[in-house]
Amino acid sequence: MIKLFSLKQQKKDEESAGGTRAGAGGKKASAAQLRIQKDINELNLPKTCEIVFPDQDDLLNFKLIISPDEVGQGYPHDPPKVKCETMVYHPNIDLEGNVCLNILREDWKPVLTINSIIYGLQYLFLEPNPEDPLNKDAAEVLQTNRRLFEQNVQRSLRGGYVGATYFERCLK
Repeated sequence: MIKLFSLKQQKKDEESAGGTRAGAGGKKASAAQLRIQKDINELNLPKTCEIVFPDQDDLLNFKLIISPDEVGQGYPHDPPKVKCETMVYHPNIDLEGNVCLNILREDWKPVLTINSIIYGLQYLFLEPNPEDPLNKDAAEVLQTNRRLFEQNVQRSLRGGYVGATYFERCLK
């Protein structure tokens, strides 16, 4: 990656040589690019975080990945924390990714395994439960108009708006 001070020095060198970066075929760095480069150089992420740049030439678009370095200290006596990273239109998953699944709350028992949670999540996607919602709007539509609910799910999976909320495409 280019260092901020290297950019400034390179610009000074080009100006003193009578040329400009744009005239030499290069692009002039914007204020945003200079600032993000400075911020990245000063970044001190913990070992549980990683920053990924899908396009190395576009530092303004990145993905921050946060992963636990271990399962919670209370596991298996306490359930693990589960979050849906992809925003979905679902009565039991809110727009922040929090999941409402009984075995992750009051019905958790230490004999349950991660495999139990995976099957529970699969079942939740196949049979949403409008009686215990986190997304009350989706639950109400499911209860009053199942066909509209199914259309909203399809619209959200293909990428589009459901009401005022935009969902990124998540179908392969």
